[in-house]
Amino acid sequence: MSNYEELLEKLKTYWNFELFELGESPFTTKTLISLLISLFLLFYITSKIKRLLIKRVFPRYNMDIGVSQSIATILSYFLVIIGLVVIFQTTGIDLSAIGLLIGALGIGIGFGLQNVTNNFISGVIILFERPVKVGDRIELDDLAGNIMSISARATTVITNDNIAVIVPNSDLVNNRVINWSHTNRDIRLNFPVGVSYKEDPEIIRKLLIEVADSNTGVLQKPKPDVLFDSFGDSSLNFMLRVWTAEYSDMPKVLKSQLYYSIFKKFKENNIEIPFPQRDIHLKSGFEETKKGINLPQFNEPEGEK
Repeated sequence: MSNYEELLEKLKTYWNFELFELGESPFTTKTLISLLISLFLLFYITSKIKRLLIKRVFPRYNMDIGVSQSIATILSYFLVIIGLVVIFQTTGIDLSAIGLLIGALGIGIGFGLQNVTNNFISGVIILFERPVKVGDRIELDDLAGNIMSISARATTVITNDNIAVIVPNSDLVNNRVINWSHTNRDIRLNFPVGVSYKEDPEIIRKLLIEVADSNTGVLQKPKPDVLFDSFGDSSLNFMLRVWTAEYSDMPKVLKSQLYYSIFKKFKENNIEIPFPQRDIHLKSGFEETKKGINLPQFNEPEGEK
């Protein structure tokens, strides 16, 4: 036997070397390598199909990015499940033996993987019920940002400072979440404005409407309006209410733009923005002085003369 034939025999021996038995089926080196290659190809191809659906297929039908992301993710889950069944069957693995592993995994879940399972199930609920979706503007506790992606375990939220925050899916299902764009991105923002008591409320209303109409980020349907909110301690208080879609994820930017314009408009029209004022009435002591009663004198300490 030549060296080449001996090498082939050794490779054949290693290739068919039995590592252990899984049920009634031997688990060999060939099975292990085939399983690893098949799993790699399964997840690689599934991710490519998901990306193709989101980037190329769904945009042709003008689908919302959140809807397309959810559908693509659910389809990828189904492809992975079907692919795993096919791989196990083609590699000769006894599926009945896999049931034992699943049972053992269930015990592990019961003891140490509750949070992982909870987040995974919550992720599935989010994808099917879609209380939030990719692109939504949300507020959760002290976190505010846009949802960038929803995975099996967690959701990635991008803040206005471009900071990515990883939020467990269970927090989005179990906690109270404010979704600014659940139905659409049109939101109403309220901006308080105070002016002096000597100003005409009708003129203030007219000027505020002009400021709102001149801003391109303010929607004209519904039209902006002004409420006479209250008689304050030192000012007449108004509420400028505007609708916007462009600044739904940056309300403070629109607030700054409008306040800059309001200050400029008020300055051009000599509208006074008052400082806080208090009326102080001094009664004690003055009546006694009028009656000729001398008030007590306080001597300064010796060291301060």
